[in-house]
Amino acid sequence: MVVASLWATRVSAQEPSLAEVLGRAAAYVANFNRELSGIVAEERYVQTWARTKGVPPHPNRRELVSDLMLVKPAASDEWVHYRDVFAVDGVPIRDRAERLTRLFLDPSPSADAQIARIDQESARHNLGDIPRTLNTPLFALQFLGERYQPRFTFKRAADRKPSVGTQAAADTGAFRVSTEVWVVQYQEVGSPTIVGSADNKDVPTRGRFWIEPATGRVLMSELRVGDKDRNGAVDVSYQSEPLMGLLVPIEMRERYEERRTRSRIEAVAAYGRFRRFQVEVTETIDTPPVPEPR
Repeated sequence: MVVASLWATRVSAQEPSLAEVLGRAAAYVANFNRELSGIVAEERYVQTWARTKGVPPHPNRRELVSDLMLVKPAASDEWVHYRDVFAVDGVPIRDRAERLTRLFLDPSPSADAQIARIDQESARHNLGDIPRTLNTPLFALQFLGERYQPRFTFKRAADRKPSVGTQAAADTGAFRVSTEVWVVQYQEVGSPTIVGSADNKDVPTRGRFWIEPATGRVLMSELRVGDKDRNGAVDVSYQSEPLMGLLVPIEMRERYEERRTRSRIEAVAAYGRFRRFQVEVTETIDTPPVPEPR
């Protein structure tokens, strides 16, 4: 009994505090954004829409194929996830080049205005009657950054089981983690909140993160948000990508409900074809004409 007690005391003394784990997570998120900013992923995103009140929705299913990348608008310190949709239900998007030019080359009056444009552009092909711009895999991850942590309360959670919407998600193995991972619960307390209602009222976010305490790496994120009119849930799983050398999102599962119209939207996004991108600049130098001999 004495040996067991001494062992338990030594183990607990080596365990980091929640503040230390959150500090490691903040450092991880900052480095993660820098590393991921040079990487593009292909997203295959299927959304379904059902409504139990009024006329059945049409279309009730949509498949998007997009390139997903992190971008930082000019004069901003904030990274934003941009969804560059290039096919909807197998049909190529015709005005893609024009949209990219307007979005990134045309000047915006402010960084906030450009971020809003990027969010709106990323959501322009969403299916259903529930407007949303939080349906990107890194949306919740930003809450662990130094800028956002003060807006939340955090505590270690006893419930370790992911609450993804369907059994199919659990069957894929994407939402499974080891016992060494901490589950950290968060609740937004700052105002104004990051997500707002249609009439500009606060809508606090809450959820959980699955974090490696020794490294701060995030293996899963859970986001819950809602008010009296609608609610939403977004779950994301991260796994190692050998070619990239870091954890990347591999699956995102969502559901949204609108109480007034009794709409329900569910979606699954899968990520692959991770590759690094480079910007190539081509400069043409005109050769001066050779004067004719006299």
